[in-house]
Amino acid sequence: MPPPTLIGLGEVLWDLLPKGKQFGGAPANFAYHAKVLGTDAHVVSAVGDDELGREILARLDRLGLGRELVAVDAGHCTGTVSVELDEHGKPDFTIHEDVAWDFIPEMPGLADLAARASAVCFGSLAQRAEVSRATIRRFLDATGDDCLRLFDINLRQHFYDASVVGASLEHADVLKLNDDELPVVAELLSLPADEEPFLDAVLREYELTLVALTKGPGGSVLRSGDRTSVVPGTRVEVADTVGAGDSFAAAVAVGLLAGVDLDRINRRASELAAYVCTRPGATPEVPDRLLRF
Repeated sequence: MPPPTLIGLGEVLWDLLPKGKQFGGAPANFAYHAKVLGTDAHVVSAVGDDELGREILARLDRLGLGRELVAVDAGHCTGTVSVELDEHGKPDFTIHEDVAWDFIPEMPGLADLAARASAVCFGSLAQRAEVSRATIRRFLDATGDDCLRLFDINLRQHFYDASVVGASLEHADVLKLNDDELPVVAELLSLPADEEPFLDAVLREYELTLVALTKGPGGSVLRSGDRTSVVPGTRVEVADTVGAGDSFAAAVAVGLLAGVDLDRINRRASELAAYVCTRPGATPEVPDRLLRF
């Protein structure tokens, strides 16, 4: 059987970290980790017709990611994010606006890729601008009934509102969020703010198949119907936490497609995310021991 086709749909950019720039963007990071886990992974996005854009295209090629639907936009520069790290390696982002991934166009081949997608990961950030928001919605609408649509909410700065979050959940099968995002989402959608009632309510209200909640050193929770998996946190020496949540999301998607039970998915996703925290940047080489469920 051919490997499943997984799509990272949204922003691709350079994270400008204190020690230099790193390839990034949550959907692109998701695609990288999905590729490492054995899938046919693609990125749908846009870069500028500039040196940073050419470097991203070269990086995607080196990582083995499909980038036939990464548009080159001559009118806007490649996206960048200024990143400051606190003493625990937790990032604070300044995301620059009016960049290429705000203008992901409708492209030939977009509907075909959507139709053969086994899973697609999308977030709220790339929907901050009208052009990309419309393209993302069209892509999601073109996916098949058996495609797993994972909404990794990825709240950043002021680039979200109740309309985007609610509409995205209507398009999703899986919600992935962290413990900082949970109370914000609860307030936006008038849902309970406590963890257990929130998980039950969001599953029910949006007819989701699964909610994945990450809590950093506090561990992670997967909730699906009446099944719950809880994994405690792993203490590691943190280089930075950039991309850890994206690797977690990729492992969840790959595990669900493979029919792996929730506890095994949760353990592997948590171990992979913890490992990513020990390495600089979001796309480190991953040891073989973390590539199998």
